[in-house]
Amino acid sequence: MTEPANSITAEDLRMKILQKEMEEMSRQEAAKADKEKQLHDFTDSFLHDHISDDERAMIRKLVLSAVNNGKFEALVYSFPSDLCTDSGRAINNRQPHWPETLQGKAKELYDAYEKVAKPQGFKLKAAIINFPGGMPGDVGLFLDWAPEKA
Repeated sequence: MTEPANSITAEDLRMKILQKEMEEMSRQEAAKADKEKQLHDFTDSFLHDHISDDERAMIRKLVLSAVNNGKFEALVYSFPSDLCTDSGRAINNRQPHWPETLQGKAKELYDAYEKVAKPQGFKLKAAIINFPGGMPGDVGLFLDWAPEKA
């Protein structure tokens, strides 16, 4: 009995599976490297750049969208808690000195709030908005314009 010229061996099939696994590992490594680069770029911009006009416009848009939906607060900015000087502990524990832990654009946003928005009756709240692996993840800054409770 003769074998057909195009027969496939078990070794050929194992190699095909191995090749697919290697390709998937390469794809995952590239995705991880891309995500790390994005985080590095965000962190660098967050700590060294100023809030851009586009970011200000986005904050206005988020506030107006919340108003149009009948809400009294909007999540206007978020960033990794690791970018706080205490990795978000003061915010997570609702300590009154939490603004002192802000850096970069978050500090700039808070300072602008103190100067411009607070005198106009707005409040700014900070909260940890996710807990990956049980640890504080991202900080959310919420602008609030709800009426005072009687």
